[in-house]
Amino acid sequence: MLAMGSPTIVRTGTSCNALLTELQQIWNDIGESEADKDRMLLELERECLEVYRRKVDEAANAKARLHQSVAAKEAELATLMAALGELNLHSPVQTEKKATSLKEQLASVMPLVEDLKLKKEERVKQFAEIKAQIEKITGEISGYSHLINAVGSLNLEEPDLSLRKLTEYQTHLHTLQKEKSERLHKILEYVNEVHSLCGVLGLDFGKTVSDVHPSLHGTSLEQTTNISDRTLEGLEQAILRLKTERKVRFQELKDIVASLFELWNLMDSTNEEKHNFSRVTSILGSSELEIVEPGALSMEILKQASAEVERLTKLKASRMKELVMKRRSELEDICCKIHIEPDPSTAAEKSNAMIDSGLVDPSELLANIESQINKVKAEALSRKEIMDRIERWLFACDEENWLEDYSQDENRYSAGRGAHINLKRAERARITVNKIPAIVDNLINKTLAWEDEKKKLFLYDGVRLVSILEDYKLTRQQKDEEKKRYKDQKKHQDLLLTEKEAIYGSKPSPRRSNSYRKTNGYRTNGNGSMTPTPRRNSIGSATPELLTPRSYSGRQNGYFKEMRRLSTAPLNFVAITDTISFSSVYGSEPGSPPQG
Repeated sequence: MLAMGSPTIVRTGTSCNALLTELQQIWNDIGESEADKDRMLLELERECLEVYRRKVDEAANAKARLHQSVAAKEAELATLMAALGELNLHSPVQTEKKATSLKEQLASVMPLVEDLKLKKEERVKQFAEIKAQIEKITGEISGYSHLINAVGSLNLEEPDLSLRKLTEYQTHLHTLQKEKSERLHKILEYVNEVHSLCGVLGLDFGKTVSDVHPSLHGTSLEQTTNISDRTLEGLEQAILRLKTERKVRFQELKDIVASLFELWNLMDSTNEEKHNFSRVTSILGSSELEIVEPGALSMEILKQASAEVERLTKLKASRMKELVMKRRSELEDICCKIHIEPDPSTAAEKSNAMIDSGLVDPSELLANIESQINKVKAEALSRKEIMDRIERWLFACDEENWLEDYSQDENRYSAGRGAHINLKRAERARITVNKIPAIVDNLINKTLAWEDEKKKLFLYDGVRLVSILEDYKLTRQQKDEEKKRYKDQKKHQDLLLTEKEAIYGSKPSPRRSNSYRKTNGYRTNGNGSMTPTPRRNSIGSATPELLTPRSYSGRQNGYFKEMRRLSTAPLNFVAITDTISFSSVYGSEPGSPPQG
């Protein structure tokens, strides 16, 4: 009835057989019939089968439950592996399914599932922290609008908890953090610019930025700076308004300062009066962007400057005649410097008479003179290049005059003090003198080009400059020809003297007299040597100076006509050569007899 197998079953069978033998003995003692014995044995066997069947069912149920647990753990393991992206893991159940029991399979998968659960919990925390930061930064960028709820509703039970997904969130977070940093930096720049502009304009900085957003000027540590697009746009608009206001005030103050300078010059204001507005006048030479001093363009400064302009304007009306005369004098000074004739319609005598007679409004006359001054200044700019070349020419002429005086000095090669300096200057002077023809030609060409461009003559103290230059060239040519003739005649006389000495014999030359030389072109220095100084030829000089604009300056030199007459007269070198030859041959003593 009982199968024999394992030791436990053998022991159980042995016990059952002993009990059955003991039961049969008891039945025999009682006297039970064979039918009753068989009936009771059948009942006993049926009861044993029911016990076995119940145990088998219980074991089957336990096995099924174990199968279900193993399957559940395998499913949970697969879910965790998929969520965490652990694709490199393999279930031990699949690899050892045939070789191990269900309990062993369950025991092998349980630790792995627990490890993955802990790993998932850590990963969920990481995702939660990153998402919370993303929500916060996104809310700050969006201005804490309804987008916060939208971002905040991100599913924390994220099905994908892999490192790849975590890296994506971290990358997104880093992008948002970078954008936040850039926005904070930009807002800081905007706020600093607003602060600087408000300082220059004298406006309330706190109120200006608070109108954009209260957090920009908040003092609470819990209050974060708003970095939304709306705040950035508000700051940009505020800066644009402030810059526009700065530009308007700068131009207004610049006009006021220009009026102040004009009135100060007209009214001869004292330095003390001007010093009171030194802060205002300092902006005249500055650009709009260079003005950073706090309060430099405040309304208070503008009002003070405007009040000063009004005061000086009222004072100006009572001094118009004096101002007219002063401005006319300035006009004449400018014209004198650039050697042009001032407009005679506003001459001092005529202007004074017109003001006294009431025929003209002093303001209109002053405006007319101001216009003439501006015109003369513009004329000076157009004449500047030619005037610079004229100065270069005049300097070369002065060097030429000095060189002529220096060449007549018999002691120029002496070893006296300053002789080497004069020698070096003479070398430089010769180089400069050699350039005079080219300077004159270039000056004529420049002047003619100027006249073609301006469609008018270039006048120098009322005389056409080209005429002066042409006369100068003619006079210089005549002078060069006279010098050449003198040299030829001197060479001829030297030849005659040589022949005379050959006939009569050479004798010691008597002491020469320098009475015919002029010494007014030199001055005696400390060691007795003669230092040349620029020569000034008088009207009666035997060698007239070359014509230059200084010779034509009729307003400054009363000898204009006389100098023209002298400049065109030929040089009388004959008388000079006669004197030189007589002195060199017969001596300089009066009544000295010729040496035969």
